[in-house]
Amino acid sequence: MLLRLFSLTYPGGRAGVGLLLLRGAVGLTALAQGGVYLSGRDDSSPWMLAAGLLALTIGSTLLVGFLTPFACILLGLGCAAMAFSSSTNYTLDLLHGGLFLLIVVGMAAATALLGPGAYSLDARLFGRREIIIPQAHGPHKP
Repeated sequence: MLLRLFSLTYPGGRAGVGLLLLRGAVGLTALAQGGVYLSGRDDSSPWMLAAGLLALTIGSTLLVGFLTPFACILLGLGCAAMAFSSSTNYTLDLLHGGLFLLIVVGMAAATALLGPGAYSLDARLFGRREIIIPQAHGPHKP
């Protein structure tokens, strides 16, 4: 079940660098948003603190590429919930409104669908393996 969520290929080279940059952008955005939530300038409720800790955790896992599909799904659902909640202040500033959160949802969805790439912990843990079968020494007896 767990392996079905991961792509069968982990592209390297230019495609792998592109996926690394995409994953880094999404991860750094989640870290920054988590920092804003934890600062408590606007709201210091327990829900905002929990959202901040979750965003920091998701951002950290995306930066190293660990359990990338799960992290992207959680981030996408959280950002969509924040974008459509009535408590979000819609301003003309792109970085402080629902539009920015929807952009993050799109980036998280793209990262989840494309996979983490070769330069990730997921590729190291769940990537293809080379299996070497040693040759038998001497005649084989059934």
